[in-house]
Amino acid sequence: MFVSNPRGGPQAAQSRGDGDPTRPVFYYDLGDPECYLAAERIMSVMPVEPEWEPVLAASVLGAPRFQVDQSELARRMLALRLQPLRWPPGWPPDTRLATLTATYAKGGGRAVAFSLAAFRQAFAGGRDLAAQDTVLIAAAACEMHPTAVLKGIALRSVDSALDRACARARSAGVVELPAIEAGGQLFSGPDAVEAAAELLGAR
Repeated sequence: MFVSNPRGGPQAAQSRGDGDPTRPVFYYDLGDPECYLAAERIMSVMPVEPEWEPVLAASVLGAPRFQVDQSELARRMLALRLQPLRWPPGWPPDTRLATLTATYAKGGGRAVAFSLAAFRQAFAGGRDLAAQDTVLIAAAACEMHPTAVLKGIALRSVDSALDRACARARSAGVVELPAIEAGGQLFSGPDAVEAAAELLGAR
């Protein structure tokens, strides 16, 4: 787990996407299995519902640094009673299409539903998130119409929103995913959810 120095001040407060400077923020890339495990735990572990902020690892970190131990991931998924890990073909994928869709979904209040569906398509279903069909299946699972999705992700405003999210993550000091900004601190890595939850629970 990585914990940053405390952050705060007017600039940090203004960077919040939902206008609430006290709400935790969960930064994640849909192609990262560690982010998938964090996403499956976060709603039950965190005492405060965080804002879900989909980002592109390549933009935030400079490269998609998905260093994974497949056997350890499989063990942890079993412990969490998740479906067995199935690796998508050609992993890691180009997740820009899926992340644009998550950004579009966030505008309609469906970031959590879509992101969980996309994660499960990838790591429980073994589907490629770079494929349009996979993304549309995930969208359909949370009642997002394919035509609306395809039109939405083509909007310049959605593309700009994703760029802002990645810039926000960089400004927050994210150097590893998943990451959670909470209580003026930044937690990242496999234990980020539990560490952030402990801090917020203590307060």
